Amino acid sequence: MKVAVVHQPGQLAVVELPVPKPGDYEVLCRIEAGATCTGTDQHLIAGRFPWPVKYPTILGHESIGRVVEIGNHVRNIKVGDLITRVGMPPPSDGSYQAHWGGYAEFGIARDHWAMQEDGLPAAEWQPYRVNQILPADFDPAAATMIITWRETLSYLTRMGIGEGATVLISGSGGNGLAFAAHAANRGAMQVTMIGSPARENTARAIGVSNYYNYQDGAASIIEQISRNPPDGYDYIIDAVGKRGELDAILPLLKHGGVVGIYGIDEWGQCTLNPTRARGTFTFYNGGYDEEETHTQVVSDIQSGKLDASHWLDLEHPYPLTDIQKAFDDLRARKMIKAVIQCASF
Repeated sequence: MKVAVVHQPGQLAVVELPVPKPGDYEVLCRIEAGATCTGTDQHLIAGRFPWPVKYPTILGHESIGRVVEIGNHVRNIKVGDLITRVGMPPPSDGSYQAHWGGYAEFGIARDHWAMQEDGLPAAEWQPYRVNQILPADFDPAAATMIITWRETLSYLTRMGIGEGATVLISGSGGNGLAFAAHAANRGAMQVTMIGSPARENTARAIGVSNYYNYQDGAASIIEQISRNPPDGYDYIIDAVGKRGELDAILPLLKHGGVVGIYGIDEWGQCTLNPTRARGTFTFYNGGYDEEETHTQVVSDIQSGKLDASHWLDLEHPYPLTDIQKAFDDLRARKMIKAVIQCASF
């Protein structure tokens, strides 16, 4: 089967590997679609991922698979189910690592419910709580957005953003737009974004009320934003993570507000000068848990509050064999996220 692999930084290729065999608590899935992640995927390809990576590694973590075979002890998943976050595990011979391995024609998911019920060690099933069953009528390509939506909703909810909040988001990529949509859906009074002018229409369509061009520079942006709201924002999220990005807009946070850095562009190198703030503030560092928001994200999709077409061109997926072109087009900013058609039909 075909699998997308980063052999070493800058070298993305599609190779042939054997189809994995499902274990007792595992299911084999045909991976129908995956969505590109500008953060994780691009950093792994470029060799700039902020955590240790052993190359070659199998890429992709935003994939949706359809179950074609189940293991002996599987009892909560059936053939035909759509499953989130399916991935190709690393081969047993150690020839490849896997950063979830979602860009593959086939992958594995686990019946983590059965594993927990049967008393298996938590370390063996907890990472697979991201394998969740989707409604049968969901479009697999559109459903690839669920991974981004779950992560960002968990992060935003844990920060405390809800009804009546004022929220400032720095960054108009897929994650920044997801934060904006969630904030609007949760009843935020005002959602403001600093981003690329090319993304303004999309941002406004998903609930952003005020939009500022990042090219204007921090000083100009602060002057424009500082009067609205006059007391500053309750929450600021840096969805990019470049050095100086959050620090530059820290004066826009209200006294007692909360800030967080979600982006990983220059992870571990960001600094804050707290004296730039209007007063005492909280730095959120509580992470996220995808599984805890799965049910809410599914509900938001079904009610029309989340629409994947704002992020994805669902009519023009890239075949897995053209994955390099998909990332080239992403770097050229031709789209927000690309859909990769993994399985051959």
